[in-house]
Amino acid sequence: MSELPRIVIVGAGIAGLCSAERLRELGFDGEVVIVGSEPTMPVYRPSLSKQFLTGELGSKDVLTAPAEDLGATWRLNTSVSQLDPRRRVVHLPGGEELEYDGLIIASGVESRRHPGGLNGHPRAAVIRTRADTRRLRQLIDGSREPVVVIGTGFIGCEVASSLRHVDRPVTVVGRANVLMNNLLDNDLATRLTDLHRRNRVRLELGAKVDSWAGGSSRIDLLLSNGRSLSAACVIVAVGSVPAVSWLRDSGARLDNGVVCEATCHVEGLEDVVAAGDVASWPNLRFETTPRRVEHWTNAIEMGRAAAESLLSGRESATPFTPIPRFWSEQHGLRIQAAGMPATGTERVSLDPVSTSERSLTGYLRDDELVGVIGFDRSVAVLNYAKKLQSKSLMTGAAHPQPLLSA
Repeated sequence: MSELPRIVIVGAGIAGLCSAERLRELGFDGEVVIVGSEPTMPVYRPSLSKQFLTGELGSKDVLTAPAEDLGATWRLNTSVSQLDPRRRVVHLPGGEELEYDGLIIASGVESRRHPGGLNGHPRAAVIRTRADTRRLRQLIDGSREPVVVIGTGFIGCEVASSLRHVDRPVTVVGRANVLMNNLLDNDLATRLTDLHRRNRVRLELGAKVDSWAGGSSRIDLLLSNGRSLSAACVIVAVGSVPAVSWLRDSGARLDNGVVCEATCHVEGLEDVVAAGDVASWPNLRFETTPRRVEHWTNAIEMGRAAAESLLSGRESATPFTPIPRFWSEQHGLRIQAAGMPATGTERVSLDPVSTSERSLTGYLRDDELVGVIGFDRSVAVLNYAKKLQSKSLMTGAAHPQPLLSA
């Protein structure tokens, strides 16, 4: 099965690893080269803002490895600077050109920097890599000084919860008036915000950082609401950007990631697929608009699907139509989502009538369920995820079932 004698995977994260595993499972016996900018094997990223940050897991505990020897060449700590699809080469440091017959783009994302912030200051941190979190732990270990988190999204809230778990004073600063409003509707976001307050997270919401001043032992911030904060370190958690700079001038369509067809094949390129956080594709189970999904489970599933599509070829490949899923635990509350709630235009409670506080919310578009979010409702979210699996594809596959029935 060597029609593609060498397959190169750019990105040594979980999407790249799962792509390589799937290639071997399908009988690919050619050369596999995995090129990654980080110095280690793939890291279990969900732990970086949780157990690794709190010290419950050590550096080796967060590394993942293939279940068996893949017979792959790992080029770690190596950045790719350019793709030349006409000559089928990727450019590596020192002028090296690595040829490929098939290419899997799994280069992931990079942490977004705060505009006007002290990016690179020794007491300003992001959480994206194992080294990022290790450095943050060194900053806060043995100190009782406050920590400031800038960002009210997924990572910012998890970091705040983790720091309170080890009894560290923490302040969250964000322009939104409630936490995680990019995912949750206002009611659920308000409940989450109240939960953080009850756990003594100081919240400076509806505010932005107007100025920074950094010293050797602390950073001082002036907020737009007139308040001043002083912290041992500032954690910037304002989102991420796709790692696509190496794809400029390659002919790939770049629009909030590398744009793919429904089968993971990259638009405009031959024998090239993409997977994971960097890939924007139309999930035909829900919509025809390309969209990125930055979740661990999606990186695993899309890595495998991209490998299948590459071996099948563009004409024979099948669309990748997963049920996206994610979870977060904050102050003991388990938040879970399935489907694509962001594509919904209205919401409905899926709780029993007798329940006084909403904990399970369905998101609808054209009267059809497209997503569900639950607070401490693991079994129910799983059941609705199974129902969403039966949803008809936008291409016309037909196995409709009543999705709102319990």
